[in-house]
Amino acid sequence: MKSELLHQVHRTTRLLLSAKHFFSDPTHLVQTALNSLTLTNPSLAFDRQNKIIFRRPEVVKKSKVAIVSGGGSGHEPAFAGYVGQGLLDASAAGTIFASPSAEQVRIAAMDRVNNEQGVLIIPMNYTGDVLNFGMAAEKARAAGIKTEFFAINDDVGVGKERGGKVGRRGIGGGIFILKIVGALAEAGASLEEVYKTAQLANDNLVSVGSSLEHVHVPGRDVSEDSVPEGEVEVGMGIHNEPGSHRVKATLVELVKTMLLQLLDHNDPDRAFITRKPEDKFVLLINNLGGVSTLELSGITDEVYRQLGADYKIKPERIIQGTFLTSLNGLGFSVSLLKLVDTGLGPGKSFLELIDAPAEAVGWAAPITPATWEHRNSPPVELKQVKTGEQPPSNVKLDISTIRTVLGAALERVISAEPKITHYDTIVGDGDCGVGLKRGAEAVLSLLNDSSANLNDDVINTVNRIVGVVENTMDGTSGAIYAIFLNALVHGLREQDKGSETPANVDIWGTALKYSLAALGKYTPAKPGDRTMIDALVPFCETLVEKRDVHTAAKAAAEATEATKHMKASLGRTVYVGGEDEWVGKIPDPGAYGLSVFFEGLASAL
Repeated sequence: MKSELLHQVHRTTRLLLSAKHFFSDPTHLVQTALNSLTLTNPSLAFDRQNKIIFRRPEVVKKSKVAIVSGGGSGHEPAFAGYVGQGLLDASAAGTIFASPSAEQVRIAAMDRVNNEQGVLIIPMNYTGDVLNFGMAAEKARAAGIKTEFFAINDDVGVGKERGGKVGRRGIGGGIFILKIVGALAEAGASLEEVYKTAQLANDNLVSVGSSLEHVHVPGRDVSEDSVPEGEVEVGMGIHNEPGSHRVKATLVELVKTMLLQLLDHNDPDRAFITRKPEDKFVLLINNLGGVSTLELSGITDEVYRQLGADYKIKPERIIQGTFLTSLNGLGFSVSLLKLVDTGLGPGKSFLELIDAPAEAVGWAAPITPATWEHRNSPPVELKQVKTGEQPPSNVKLDISTIRTVLGAALERVISAEPKITHYDTIVGDGDCGVGLKRGAEAVLSLLNDSSANLNDDVINTVNRIVGVVENTMDGTSGAIYAIFLNALVHGLREQDKGSETPANVDIWGTALKYSLAALGKYTPAKPGDRTMIDALVPFCETLVEKRDVHTAAKAAAEATEATKHMKASLGRTVYVGGEDEWVGKIPDPGAYGLSVFFEGLASAL
């Protein structure tokens, strides 16, 4: 009893200590941390409203491919700390552990960098980041900007089977990719060369992390969830996500386990790279934020020793430091990049690109005296952000019909909120119904606002709705809806033949078919994965085939009913236990909400 009591006291003390911070307001913390980068690197500017760090226009001496990244705060120095000559051109920051919005990324890519030679938008592979950065990429393309999108994924902590359609997470080794593409763009490479090199580097990169404890986010309550005393979580993600397993192990045993996950190409679940005796590597030892430099140096020595003894690998470069953190995470990650031929010629090998100078505070490179001359420069005059208004179109539908039909569907969603919330409380986060209701109420308010000046121009009306959805619906579902609707605008625009065209069922069907294809670029969800896609795809495909909204709505409802018996492949339901309590009883909340919307459309026609 006494031993158990002492253990509990120690555990509680550990949790309370990890929750101590100098800042209690996370919003203020993020803003001040971003602003500090303009103090330590005078070549940078800060768009405070949109939380974007970008290179001052006067210091970018030549037209080049722009590299835009970003992600949630709490991973410093990533990502804003890598903005500077030879690395990133701009970075958009979200709140702590949350993706920046698509609008932030759009502004970064379209208004805060020189994009004449094209833009590579390159976040880490997390659902929110992929959707929001992907949506910004689509907007940039729609605006005529040459744009490529790539989501870095290097983590082997979660194997292929468990990772499924989502794939590998992006962790510490991704900084190698940012460094490589940044140096390559600085050297004048084309957008195609930069994009293909990012893919090549990712294909030859593996990383895994381990941590002794979960981290605490400033301003949040202390969680009782922690790693038990004496254990380590192997493969823990950078947002406290679980890894492959927990184990009691010495450092020597832990490193042996981690290197096996990285380099055992006979393991079918984690063989992301192959290895031959002649292969050469670069090693990165990354501090997750809370490991002392003394301990991190000891870890580096142990990793190096085992690489040589067990794998006959003597890294060409050994880079140690704090590159991608999880706040004050009490852990580290190990990354290995295999040095393969880039095919780009002298000066552009992986090793040369990593060695190339970079002027970013997050990378081990000095700031030159010439750059310090900018410390007294006046603030950058921000360009006016474009509103995203669409030019007039010839695709027409009576606005009163839009108000009647769409209004009926939105009212159905609002009324269904309690049931959707009930479903999502059982199999999700409990916020699906509230999010749908908030978005539906906002769109309904737009439709009923006489001062909004909506008219029979369908494309402009849908585009106005897109803006409302982007500003009122957050999270993964909000990003999916926004990507789909943005693509719908483009799909409708493609059918504008220059003369008045009625928006009939064929026009809508063709546009919806395009939207589905566009959405597929940013989410791996398919019918049968128990997501909102289970309702969306049957509706769209049936509408195209049968040309009847009632039949399409019925197909969506039947598919939604079928989700009751599905095992989730994506979304939070994947991690929810107690399946016996809800399988066969509870449909996917997102699919149900969408099917209610479709039923509302059909009821008004």
